[in-house]
Amino acid sequence: MRRAAAPPPSIEGRAYGRRDMLVNSSLGLVIAALAGSPVSGQTPRPRLLLLGDSLTAGYGLPAAQAFPARLQRALERAGFSGEIVNAGVSGDTSAGGLARLDWAIGDRPPSHALVALGANDGLRGLPPEAMEANLDAILARLKARAVKPMLAGMLAPPNLGREYAERFNAVFARVATKHAVPLYPFFLDGVAADPNLNQPDGIHPNGAGVDVIVERMLAPIRRFLEN
Repeated sequence: MRRAAAPPPSIEGRAYGRRDMLVNSSLGLVIAALAGSPVSGQTPRPRLLLLGDSLTAGYGLPAAQAFPARLQRALERAGFSGEIVNAGVSGDTSAGGLARLDWAIGDRPPSHALVALGANDGLRGLPPEAMEANLDAILARLKARAVKPMLAGMLAPPNLGREYAERFNAVFARVATKHAVPLYPFFLDGVAADPNLNQPDGIHPNGAGVDVIVERMLAPIRRFLEN
């Protein structure tokens, strides 16, 4: 296990709605480092970048219970041989993800990237149109770097009203269709609003909630990586 270099000092993060949360220290954490290069004639092992917020960073959980580690183990049990890079920053918005994208890609670009941003845009009531522009730019830049992207969607908080929710929720399918990339419609599917699957803040999944997320996302992510 290795840890990436620290992010630029200008990058800041807040916990999902908590202003006092600094950038999660697990940014750039490599869950499984593979030594050496593939043997000539063999298919290169995939490297999956998780570009997200506290949901991928593992806010409030030990590293072993966070989404990247649980996903890594589930993929290994399914025969996956590769590397997962956790580029999740607690409190990050789609704008923050775009701003640090080149740094997250680094000098050795991943083969694949799961983009899981937008939850904090919704929690802060930011304009869905700005989020759409940011996600559009992220996917375009990933494709320009020969990184295959997958998009994970989010649903707007219900307290922001129907009109905002309709505008917000429609963004993910529209951007995924524009770029012809796989879409997992709702990252928190099966977990949101269930007190048994969330931490006391009611927002971040606990260990059991992460297990549900991984179980539901495993098949789509496997198809994505095998394509």
